[in-house]
This record gives sequence, structure tokens and C-alpha cells, in this order.
Amino acid sequence: MKPSVPGHSSPVQQLRVWDLPTRLFHWALVLCVASLIVSGLRGGAALEWHLRFGYCTLTLLLFRVVWGFVGGHWSRFVQFFYTPSTILAYLRGQSKPEHEVGHNPLGSLSVWALLGVLGAQVASGLFSDDEIATTGPLVKFASSKVVSWASAYHTEFGKVLIFVLILLHVGAVLVYLFKKKQNLITPMLQGDKSVAAKHQLPASQDSAAHRITALVIFAVLAGLVAYGVRYVTQ
Repeated sequence: MKPSVPGHSSPVQQLRVWDLPTRLFHWALVLCVASLIVSGLRGGAALEWHLRFGYCTLTLLLFRVVWGFVGGHWSRFVQFFYTPSTILAYLRGQSKPEHEVGHNPLGSLSVWALLGVLGAQVASGLFSDDEIATTGPLVKFASSKVVSWASAYHTEFGKVLIFVLILLHVGAVLVYLFKKKQNLITPMLQGDKSVAAKHQLPASQDSAAHRITALVIFAVLAGLVAYGVRYVTQ
């Protein structure tokens, strides 16, 4: 008989939930966002690195969009795109087995919000001008009104919104860890999660070919971003 763990009344199995590309994306994005915050707060010469980390973040976000359609089972957007009725049912305690494997209906809101807000922050940064020495690569293609709006959003509202979402995201992880006794960090490091064996849920594909496909996709997107930046800054 398979072993059981706290919180499970039946035998459990180790299920591959997060494929390696998804895990690498997650932690690379954490590093990039942290670096963006530090370089943005330091200002001055650090803003050159701020731009570089911004391009890296753009590449990562583009990769996640593509991976949301062709990635491992639990990384695909369709697996955590929930209707309002499903979210409300989850909040009432009417959850399904699959809700406890990938992103649950409530957690999905956090993921969508972070991806959307980070995308808006990167986009606004491309059109921002600090009126000192640093400008986004797309400033010359926009009107002064658009640049002014983008700069204000990037340095004020957008920045605050990111801080708020990060705090909520980290807070939710801690609540699940200490109150609900569900460790969401380890699966994002190791890839596997303990689930009740009786549910027979599908595992995410994470073969060598799958990982090579992700590498090719990322390399192509990185090349496109690098080429685009070089083209518009010439």
C-alpha cells in the first residue's frame, strides 16, 4: 500500500505537476523582478541594468504565454482558467481534486494578476522616459502624451501595484504553509506533489524532448527580443 501523508486519509502518490521549464521560468522571474526592484530604487547607472532585466522579464513573460499553450499539463492556461461560478464554489468549500494539484481557483487569480501587471509594467517601461539619461527603446515611436502617461504609470501606480501583488502572493503561500499545512514551495522546486492516489490525475509531461522544446522556444524568443531592441535603438 502506498504511504499516506498528513491531510490525506488515503494512500498518496508523487505526481509530476510542474515541469522543469515552468520551474525555471518561475524562479528566473523571481530573480528578474527582484533585480528590477533593486536597480530601479538605486537609479543612476543601475538603470542600464534595469533595462536589461526588463528585457529578460519580457522574454520570460513571452515564453510563459507560449508555454501556457504547449507546456506540461498543469502549466497550460486551460488548467487554471476558472469561471466566476467555479471560484465562488471553491470559496464555499466545494473544491474538486484537481484544484489541489495545480493552481487552485483562488490561486489562479494571483497568477493571472501577476502576469498581467508584470506585462503592463514591462510595456510601460518600454515607453518611459526619466527625463535625465534613461529612456525606453520605444519612446521615439510614441507621442509625448503617451510617454508621459507610461512614465507615470511605470514609476508610480504600476510599481505600487507590483509590491502589493508580491506581498499578497507571498502571504498566500505562507498561509497555505502554516495554516493549511500545504507546502507550495517544494513542488515548485522539485516538480512533484503528493496527491491522493485514488483520484488518478494526469502528470505533466517533463521528458528530455519536452525540455529541449522549451529551450528552443525560449532561445527563439530571446533572439527576437534582442533583435527588436537592437533594431529600435539603432
